[in-house]
Amino acid sequence: MNRKTLAITGGAILLLVLPLLAALLDEPYLVTLFSRILIYALAAVSLDLMLGFGGMVSLGHAAFFGVGAYAVCILSVHGFEGTPVLTWPFTVGGHESALLLWPLAVLLAALAAAVIGALSLRTSGMHFIMITLAFAQMLYYFFVSLETYGGDDGMSLFARNTMPGVDLADDRQFYYLCLAVLATFLFLAHRLVNSRFGMVVRGCKENERRMKTLGFPTFRYRLVCFVIAGAGAGLAGALITNQTEYVSPGLLHWTRSGEILVMVLLGGMGTLFGPVLGAAALLLMEEMLSIYTEHWMIYLGPFLILVVLFAKRGIYGWIAGGTGNHG
Repeated sequence: MNRKTLAITGGAILLLVLPLLAALLDEPYLVTLFSRILIYALAAVSLDLMLGFGGMVSLGHAAFFGVGAYAVCILSVHGFEGTPVLTWPFTVGGHESALLLWPLAVLLAALAAAVIGALSLRTSGMHFIMITLAFAQMLYYFFVSLETYGGDDGMSLFARNTMPGVDLADDRQFYYLCLAVLATFLFLAHRLVNSRFGMVVRGCKENERRMKTLGFPTFRYRLVCFVIAGAGAGLAGALITNQTEYVSPGLLHWTRSGEILVMVLLGGMGTLFGPVLGAAALLLMEEMLSIYTEHWMIYLGPFLILVVLFAKRGIYGWIAGGTGNHG
């Protein structure tokens, strides 16, 4: 068994037994903290699909995170109150079922990614980075302007969504659901990047002109990758709404996109499992260091520099060793 397999197996076992360890240590908050880590890991893995494998550096990934979160919260609140979301040109009511709301959040985030990606991917380099940032900030200010839904203050969820056979209000059951969602997304992403589609996307990252010469419609391949990444972030947004029972425009701000990007870089870009470690490292640092100082990010800079200098493939690359580039 090589180091990579040991690292993945050890991490999986730790996550599976974490609620039991939290109970033994009488620290139930650990379940809540690691639920948050799993959710942000999902968002980071989705960004890694387009960044690590597609070479698309985006500073607007939080836009899809926020769209998914707001979709679930708005429809849940209307479902709780029994009021329609829209009355014209047709009536759309709210709902509280996760089986309906979460796929809808994924769909809306994917649609937003399709529109933004179709325009952004006509550019490259710094222009691509800036246009994704611009779109994300446009959506941020759009939700700030929605006074009906709390505006800048955000809005609260009356209760977590409902799901047959699962009590989402129970933190342990919600934790295992988040773990199952992340594991499923990792499995699908792994299959995706090792498929013919994934090979083309990686080829576009290395030399898009050569891929065009070979006859591949690179724009379409990259757009589909962009949309899948946006859909994954939308699912993470649906989960974070239920975990915190609150949403605000801050979920869409460019600084949130920066945090998710740092998670990918810390853990290991283009590794899939690396962003999970990156999310854990960043959020655990925040949790521990914020006890001593509100300026905890001062310590993040030197740590990130050390990772870049001595672990060029991130924390995952340092732990797992080897030279592979797709987890």
